[in-house]
Amino acid sequence: MFQSNMPDPSLLRGMTRSRLGRRDALRLGGLSAMGAFLAACGVEGKGKPQASVAPDAVAKFWANKTQNGKLNFAGWPLYMDPKKPELKKFTQKTGIQVTYDEVIQEMAPWFAKVQPQLSAGQSIGYDVMVITNSSQFGQFRDSGFLAPLDHAKLPNYAANAAKSYANSSYDPGNVFSIPYASGITGIAYDPSKIKEPITKLSDLWNPKYKGKVGMFRDVQELGNFGLLAAGIDPAKSTETDWQKAAAELQKQKDAGIVRNYYDQSYVDALGKGEVWITMAWSGDIFQKNVSDGTNFKFVIPEDGGTIWTDNMAIPVTAENPVDAIMLMDFLYELENATTLAEYINYVCPVPAAQAQMRKHAAALTGEDKEYLLSVAESPLVFPGETEYDRLHYYVDFNTAEEKKDFERVFQPIVLG
Repeated sequence: MFQSNMPDPSLLRGMTRSRLGRRDALRLGGLSAMGAFLAACGVEGKGKPQASVAPDAVAKFWANKTQNGKLNFAGWPLYMDPKKPELKKFTQKTGIQVTYDEVIQEMAPWFAKVQPQLSAGQSIGYDVMVITNSSQFGQFRDSGFLAPLDHAKLPNYAANAAKSYANSSYDPGNVFSIPYASGITGIAYDPSKIKEPITKLSDLWNPKYKGKVGMFRDVQELGNFGLLAAGIDPAKSTETDWQKAAAELQKQKDAGIVRNYYDQSYVDALGKGEVWITMAWSGDIFQKNVSDGTNFKFVIPEDGGTIWTDNMAIPVTAENPVDAIMLMDFLYELENATTLAEYINYVCPVPAAQAQMRKHAAALTGEDKEYLLSVAESPLVFPGETEYDRLHYYVDFNTAEEKKDFERVFQPIVLG
């Protein structure tokens, strides 16, 4: 009876427009190296692997830990069906009561909020949290604030997740985290305005679209596209490369090609026809098309796009870590991973969820069936090998000073 856990398709369609702010919150967190989804499809992480924990760290942490029948989950706004069907199902199966709070809006403020308590060895009031691959992820990890995961307690993850997650550069071996969802930065365009196919990053520099091009104002995103357009792998880039990419972006600006440097408002600008072609986030465009009936196209350029990932992790001071890791693994059961993807509309970490989603759609009729099939067949939710082969992650800063240098190079383009 797979229908029992399915989100209401009409609710999904109604909620998508309000969920456009999710990626903006991620962007504000300041992203760094992304590897898991690239590795999952054969694109090895090229970042510097971080040190693992001591061999006995897992045994020491989990010794004498017991199930307590409750847990607190710190999540992002609108990152789960408001009816919480997966959590209700978890409680029915295990008896564990879950309190789910949408308390994370940006990564930097979240880290700043919980850091004093974690430093003091105190509980932050949450047993599992969803944290982005940002500089703050590294701070959580390197400060010893994340519990090492006992993978013996994660059989569903082992069975259903894409097999190469262990190659991620930010958490090799998934010592501290497992993915929740992911997304892609590429190009969106309006085919009613642009008749020829958009295939390359250079299309964002095409004088034919002068004044109708949107670029992101976030310097990490902007700089990454500048580097890719210049044929430079962001993961291997140097400050000299940054200067080269910035020069190309400045030429684009000086030529009047760029209409504006946008935050989340690029979606509205595309909808209003202010821009015809723009940098874009995959989930936004899928949701915009579903909610507003538009037909915008999203492409991963031949010369590259970028990818980001959210991850579930357990604070080292969690009061209910056994209950937390049980929930984490439960969300990797095929049915639960599928219904989460049906609501979230971002990249799903469980490949088999695509076939399961098709089964869900087959049980529906009319508009509901059409909608769910559109999710199942979307390369924005289930990218194929062709898409993944073109994906890169962000510049990996070894020090805070390097990050400042990067921002110093690219900020004048947006602010000047």
